[in-house]
Amino acid sequence: MDFLIPTLQGGAASLAAYLAAHVLLCLVPAFFIAGALSALLPQASITRYLGPDAPRWVAYPAAAGAGSLLAVCSCTVQPLFAGIYGKGAGLGPAITFLFFAPAANILALSYTGVALGAEIAIARIVLALSFGIGIGMIMAMIFRRSEAARQGGARAFAGDGHVPARTLLFFATLVALLIAGTLKVDLFTSTLWQHSMAWPEAASAQALLDRWVPANEATGAEGISLQGVALIALLAAIGATAWRGLGLIDNGVNRLTLPALALTVLTLAFAALGLRVTDAGLAITVSGRTLAVPLLCAALLPQVRRFDVWDMQQWLWETWRFVRMIFPLLVVGVFLIGVIRVFIQPEWIRAVAGSNTVAANLAGVVFGVFMYFPTLVEVPIAKMFLSLGMHPGPLIAYLMADPELSLQSILITAAIIGKLKAWTYVALVALFSTLAGLAYGAWVDGTPALTLILVVGGFVATLVIALNVIENRRTPC
Repeated sequence: MDFLIPTLQGGAASLAAYLAAHVLLCLVPAFFIAGALSALLPQASITRYLGPDAPRWVAYPAAAGAGSLLAVCSCTVQPLFAGIYGKGAGLGPAITFLFFAPAANILALSYTGVALGAEIAIARIVLALSFGIGIGMIMAMIFRRSEAARQGGARAFAGDGHVPARTLLFFATLVALLIAGTLKVDLFTSTLWQHSMAWPEAASAQALLDRWVPANEATGAEGISLQGVALIALLAAIGATAWRGLGLIDNGVNRLTLPALALTVLTLAFAALGLRVTDAGLAITVSGRTLAVPLLCAALLPQVRRFDVWDMQQWLWETWRFVRMIFPLLVVGVFLIGVIRVFIQPEWIRAVAGSNTVAANLAGVVFGVFMYFPTLVEVPIAKMFLSLGMHPGPLIAYLMADPELSLQSILITAAIIGKLKAWTYVALVALFSTLAGLAYGAWVDGTPALTLILVVGGFVATLVIALNVIENRRTPC
């Protein structure tokens, strides 16, 4: 029992902290965006820019550009990836989007520059862009036969890919909701109003939560607040009503549909409210985010009325389909990470990643898989690693792998594109993250840049040729 209880507590604490702090303002809007991608966007518009027949010089930069605008983690990007892939995007551009969005979005890069320095931020974007496009192209090459079969029906769709203005506005509002809930800029974080509410029991209740779910900066374990408990309860209420309210929406609006949507808006608005426990009670803070989130939710209502009822039913049903497919895997993955985190000691970092070796860079990659942190959280953790003596090379390997290869995201990717493609993607990310760390670490240690470019370029060229030979000799996937 002395062994079992701490491990289960670690898993439960990880899950509770994640649901309370990270699911709502990023993942919930992402599910609705994915549902809209699947239900409202003409398939011709996806295949025109990201499909197999789109020029590479258009498709891959478009995928990377779309990813750079979204401050999302490896879990939040999954429903978006599933949406564009299911709608006809080629495997290569979809993989580039999947890789680039969490690794090198504009928010992650700016935060990296502030916390770790411009040099590491520049290395991160250059390596993420080149390797993200490279991994996408390699995946498209390896699985070109199975992708040709999957895309066979997509080419039959006629049309120029025109997207109606009302649909573009609807997507823009949903994306703005995602950005308003996640972007940490003065416009959204600045305090507009504060109020203190007396509640003597609040401090003792928070102290009890801190004992049950203790925070630990050294291991990245997050605590849970009273607001977090309320948010988890609201999430449970959404699930209870959405099970039939959205799950059966294809049969028409029922008595649970509106409560499910109203609870969703209420939960997002409450998550955007600042609520902090003080000795006297609760400190309530209204920020730009507190106003922006409900206003953007309200802005969706008149737009919904401009669509056909059937289109909106399909949007909600597709959203719920993504939730059913992805959310259970997310819960399992986050729980397992909390269990594994119990056994990893911070002092191991210095022992295994203090120099720029292959083993040290692989350790950075493996650590990123099993000690997954939500987007932006990996940056202060990386700063801590650097102060503990981690070499800059393994640090870059960690920063490349952590946003990509969390345990739950691997499970979800396998559910979307199949196990063979998913594990091939995992292997390529691990390989290129290790290579990125070795290259950057060698550059820091004084190796000339031209030498590194020749070595890395030769390695990538050899890998592409070898994979092409293997693909031509094996049976279709």
